[in-house]
Formats: sequence, C-alpha cells, structure tokens
Amino acid sequence: MKNEFLRLVEIMQKLRAEDGCPWDRQQTYESLRQYLLEETYEVLELIDEKRYDELKFELGDLLLQVIFQSQIAEEEGRFTIVEVLENINEKLIYRHPNVFGDVQINSAEEQTVNWERLKKKKERGRSTIAGVPSTLPALLRAHRIQAKAATVGFDWEKAEQVWEKVEEEIGELKDAVAENEQNKIEEEFGDLLFAMVNLSRFLRVNPEDALRQATEKFSARFRKVELEAERQHRSLEEMTLQEMDHIWDDVKKEYEK
Repeated sequence: MKNEFLRLVEIMQKLRAEDGCPWDRQQTYESLRQYLLEETYEVLELIDEKRYDELKFELGDLLLQVIFQSQIAEEEGRFTIVEVLENINEKLIYRHPNVFGDVQINSAEEQTVNWERLKKKKERGRSTIAGVPSTLPALLRAHRIQAKAATVGFDWEKAEQVWEKVEEEIGELKDAVAENEQNKIEEEFGDLLFAMVNLSRFLRVNPEDALRQATEKFSARFRKVELEAERQHRSLEEMTLQEMDHIWDDVKKEYEK
C-alpha cells in the first residue's frame, strides 16, 4: 500500500514537472474545483446505486484530486501531502480518546457530542456552527448546522415539538400566500424547509439523500410514462393531463408490486 501511494505522488510530481503534461501543469486550486465536485458526486452515485465493486475506480479519481491539490500547495511552499496525512492522523487520534486514550464512551451519540466538544476546545473562540461550508447543498448545510447546535443542547426535546413547528410553518406559509407577498412567501417557504430538516434529524433521515432518492424515483417513473406514450405512438404534449395521470397511476402500481 505504501509503495502504491508513493507511486501516485511521484506520478503527479512528474506530470507537474517542467517536462510534464501541459494540461496538468496549468491547473490551479480553482480550475480543479469542478473536478473535485464531479468526482465526489460520482462516488455518491455509485453508493446510491449500490455498485460497491466500482467504488475502487471512483475513489481513486477522488484521491487523485487530493494529491493534485497537495502537489500544487507543495510547489507554492504551503504544505505537503505528508503534512496532510500527519494532520488527519493527529486529528483522528485526538478526537477518539475512547480508542486511543482512557475515556469511556458508550454510544455513537456520545461520540458525536465528544467529537464536537474536542473540536470546540481546540478551536476556542470559534462559533459552534463554524466549519460548515457555505458551499454545501442547502438541505445538507441546514442539517449540519442544526446538528452542531444540538451538541450544546440547543435543540428540540422530542419529535412531537418539531411536528408542531412544521404545522406552524405550514400555517404561516398559507397566510403569506393569501397575502400574495412574494418575499414573504419565499421566507416562509424557507422556514418550512428548515423545520422539515429539523424533523428529518429526529426521524434519523438524511434530507439530502431522501430528496435525491425521491427525485430519482420520479425521474424513473416519468421515463416510464414517456415510453408508454411512445408505445402508443403519441407524445406527452398531445395527451391530456387525465391521460398522463392514468399512465402514471399504472406505472406507480407496477413499482408497488
């Protein structure tokens, strides 16, 4: 394993050398950003589709992005890949005193709270919710921020309270719609989404994953509707809504078998 990792580092160094690859040589932190994002989502797609055997390919592509960014940093005198590895090793040991020390932790929930406590201790003066990237998808970011706030006790006590909050936000959204004030509608819609994310935490559901799965389910069923229309030598545009709904219901029943 050590030799293969070093080989990858050496390959990247050669690609970035003066006599290396022109494309690799001109890349920057910023230009590689899109590839880092793409490779991350390709890994997620394989996990969602349970194509675990193929992960070795996409995880390799993702690892390449880490090596690439680190090589650029080394060339600029910022840090090296060795420092990246040292940092994560030290962090894992420090954040797991129950494994590498004598602290007693009895559950995953206790470990999460202790992890955040140690992180806050080392980053004294920073906000509890600091460190949640603003570039995260909105649902995931809301979930992470709420979870971090919960580590210091700022949270609902039980799911029933969150259900009440969701119902309250639905009422406020309906009022905003009745007033026909677009800015207020958007604000209340956001509050409702935020409350739903809170509910997802209490139901142990990842909102980003749940929405992605629901979207994929809709996409698959809609494609079936299109295929049925093609089988009938018709287009969806010329069908009535009632006709499309009828096909949709048939497709839905097929999935529920």
